[in-house]
Amino acid sequence: MSWTHQPVPRRRALTAATGLAAGVLLPPTTAPGTASAREPALAPAAAFTNPVIWQDFADIDVIRVGGTFYASASTMHYSPGAPVLRSYDLVNWEIAGHSVPTLDFGAKYDLNGARGYVRGIWASSLAYRPSNRTFYWLGQIDFARTYLYTATAAEGPWSRLATINTPYYDAGLLVDSDDTLYVAYGNTTISVAQLSPDGRTQVRTQQVFTTPSSIGTLEGARFYKINGQYYIFLTRPANGQYILKSSSGPFGPYTLRQVLLDLRGPIPGGGVPHQGGLVQTQTGAWYYLAFVDAYPGGRMPALAPVTWTADGWPVLQLVNGAWGTSYPSPALPPPPRPVTPMIGVDTFDGTILKPRWEWNHNPDTTKWSVNNGLTLRTATVTNDLYWARNTLTHRIQGPTSTATIQLDFSAMRDGDRAGLALLRDSSAWIGLKRDGGTTRVVMVDGLTMDANWNTTGTGTERAGAAAPGGRLWLRANADIRPGAARPGTFSYSTDGITFTRLGPAFSLGNDWRFFMGYRFALFNHATQALGGAVRVLRFELTTP
Repeated sequence: MSWTHQPVPRRRALTAATGLAAGVLLPPTTAPGTASAREPALAPAAAFTNPVIWQDFADIDVIRVGGTFYASASTMHYSPGAPVLRSYDLVNWEIAGHSVPTLDFGAKYDLNGARGYVRGIWASSLAYRPSNRTFYWLGQIDFARTYLYTATAAEGPWSRLATINTPYYDAGLLVDSDDTLYVAYGNTTISVAQLSPDGRTQVRTQQVFTTPSSIGTLEGARFYKINGQYYIFLTRPANGQYILKSSSGPFGPYTLRQVLLDLRGPIPGGGVPHQGGLVQTQTGAWYYLAFVDAYPGGRMPALAPVTWTADGWPVLQLVNGAWGTSYPSPALPPPPRPVTPMIGVDTFDGTILKPRWEWNHNPDTTKWSVNNGLTLRTATVTNDLYWARNTLTHRIQGPTSTATIQLDFSAMRDGDRAGLALLRDSSAWIGLKRDGGTTRVVMVDGLTMDANWNTTGTGTERAGAAAPGGRLWLRANADIRPGAARPGTFSYSTDGITFTRLGPAFSLGNDWRFFMGYRFALFNHATQALGGAVRVLRFELTTP
């Protein structure tokens, strides 16, 4: 994920409509020397549709441990960070946990005197080390240093193992067959580092490749050892994928081959699939899990099968010259259980949040609780939602979906603002304003940031109505199909059955530069004094 090199290639990629992958005319063969890499016969009726996840999970790393697949993704300023996804078939996924429990990288991630928007968890790496049966997450923060976290189970608990002063930008972590830990990283200049056996320090680092000027930028490294060969899988943001191969060890020399460029993707109006990872199933088949730029919703994971040339290069399997909207499903054993859906109802049972939720920056842990409902006490006095702590977010399900909350607002105080937002660098919300002892339900838009993520608008009320009693249902509908500005609409209900539209349609911005897509967000902040609270009794995410 490039900070300084993104604009030109991303704009070009997001408007690209046609193209072919390099090497697609090569004969599809197994990986050299491995008959087991031949994909088994699949039932003709079994197929999957891309995107396999129509939610915002970008910069994917994907691994397999036994019969289970795991993936990690970028989360920027959201906390906890670096979600760990789990699947048994590469198609149906659930959120198992987060590798980074809290963004304890400085006060700006607490919204304390500074803000961390579009910083934090960028492209990072997930690996598994069989020798100690441990998962590893590795990522750099703020171009300053690299952090390494470990866990013995994907769902956690995760804890910090080490801080390394070298910032491994867009890192790919490799556990070699001799148990040595290597990291491939960099932007345009690609390097490989060797870590100490315990992973706590850097033993050696060496530049292994310089990207030709004819290509421009390569980044997003993923590091593999396959049949004795070393591979560094790299993305050209945001329209290409390349791979380096070395037969002489992890430090090279490496040769380069193009995997895809300006390839038509599976989401109408979306971009070119890129910046993901390669993974082999337990039956020997290979797949590439990439993401597709599909704003305003974000970056959506898409899956495609991969074969190998006789001399050891991956070949993406296309459908009519494009990344397929559908492929035969991977031939795998039946899953041990159904995965947990990423949509549906949450009544906030138990005493902890489910892993589908992430906070906007770190929360004030003294100001929220879960116990058969979510209580949000005001944590910030501000008229700016972007400065308010304890805003809880949920990814939007594409192509369109609706979030409905049941809200008890009887404990609000004068000056409080609470509700349900469509949150990004241009935002809108429906919710409650309490002023002068009176509570009203309102629709507000015009919450905006500039290109440096400073607030430029704190919102304008577009419509309002009386809010009788102390309980209300609030609803937001979002159309996140890419390619054009899309509408978000808001409504409310006093009985949870009949909903009344409130305010004009809100235009969801589809610029990529915030990186994260729109989210549904639950918030409660004060504009006068702390002390008020609201209780979310139910959240439901539905699709048509």
